[in-house]
Amino acid sequence: MSFIIQGAYNYYLSTYGNSATSRYDTHKKSELRSVCNNILKINKESPLYKIRNNKQVPTFLIDIKENARQLKNVVSSLSDSGEGLKSAFQKKVAVSSDEDIVSATYIGSPENEDASQNFDIEVRQLASPQTNLGNFLDSRSLDFAPGDYTFDLSTTTNSYEFQYTVNPDDTNRSIQEKLSRLFNNSGVGLTAEILTDERGKSALKLTSKQTGLSESESALFEITPKATINSIEAMETLGINQITSPAQNSFFIFNGEEYSTYSNVFTINKAFELKLNGISPEDTPSQIGFKTSVDAVADNLQNLVDAYNDFIETGERYSDGIQGNRLLRDLRGVSFAFRNDLESIGMIVNDNGSVSIDRDLLAETIDTSESDGVFFVLDSFKNSLSAKANNVSIDPIQYVDKIVVTYKKPGFNFPSPYHSSLYSGMMMNHIC
Repeated sequence: MSFIIQGAYNYYLSTYGNSATSRYDTHKKSELRSVCNNILKINKESPLYKIRNNKQVPTFLIDIKENARQLKNVVSSLSDSGEGLKSAFQKKVAVSSDEDIVSATYIGSPENEDASQNFDIEVRQLASPQTNLGNFLDSRSLDFAPGDYTFDLSTTTNSYEFQYTVNPDDTNRSIQEKLSRLFNNSGVGLTAEILTDERGKSALKLTSKQTGLSESESALFEITPKATINSIEAMETLGINQITSPAQNSFFIFNGEEYSTYSNVFTINKAFELKLNGISPEDTPSQIGFKTSVDAVADNLQNLVDAYNDFIETGERYSDGIQGNRLLRDLRGVSFAFRNDLESIGMIVNDNGSVSIDRDLLAETIDTSESDGVFFVLDSFKNSLSAKANNVSIDPIQYVDKIVVTYKKPGFNFPSPYHSSLYSGMMMNHIC
């Protein structure tokens, strides 16, 4: 059982652990109360069942829950405005004249959107992390005396003590690999990798996840051996205590004014999120502004369609063996129900239920006097996707092959709030 649970956690962390969260992942008390009430309502009359022993079940449930969350977030981003869907789909989309230099995202509230908010930015220097590159050692030799070693790692916020052991059968390479795993698994804000030169020698490279450096700091991290002869000699052999490349701040010219930041991602006037990607050619600033109305509609629709198509793809991936076909039928039913209306405005429904956008036809229909009808169709489609995502998110177990043990007596049952924990604790309810 513990192996299955560990496998589920590892899958979630490796697949979704680095996913960025958005403001749509936070909710009001009333919204959380509504979710809880819906779960209670579903579970109150739910029969007692067990789940078949299938190793794909945990990953299937994790995938559809995450797909549902992503789809709900996109729908929420198109529903910020209380002025109807036409305003939501025409939500301004920031654009950069050179995405390779700087990319832009509008993060301001809809009521503060102003198409006149255009500005220039010239990137002179990117923010960079600190790098410590150790000495290149013969991979097959052992330059360390067997024994236990200790060193301290000091960052801008914390201090850590690391210990490692050198065994007689170790090599320089195996020691570097051991330390690399130690750094990468410790969560101290560093990434470690092993580099190999043309002579086959290897070195341990440490890079900070943080970039930039304040005036009061000399380094983002420092490594010092314990004050023993063995630890000092081992560190001299490794060489990872030497700073190879110090951290740097970004440097750019914004509307003629010079600025510097610790990170390559920052906000401007609480309205734009900018990400610096490269160095500008001399005296060639990039322009940041808004896309045209038609392009903004198409881009916002593309985000919605991409989230829906990803959901379809997940259903297809699990279409054999775990009732992925039922999930596919439910998802495809949404686009098939709107097929004629969607295709009349430039949103093509493919045979597998996925949707693609004909931007030229979409632009034609939006620019006509009948655009209100276009947005009515889009509104209905969006609301149907939202309802389906909510349904999947609240009760993902409905798509798993189960064996019913007994049905409850209708009308005489109490709420069972923990029944939905089968999503996270389903591994404890397997049958052979």
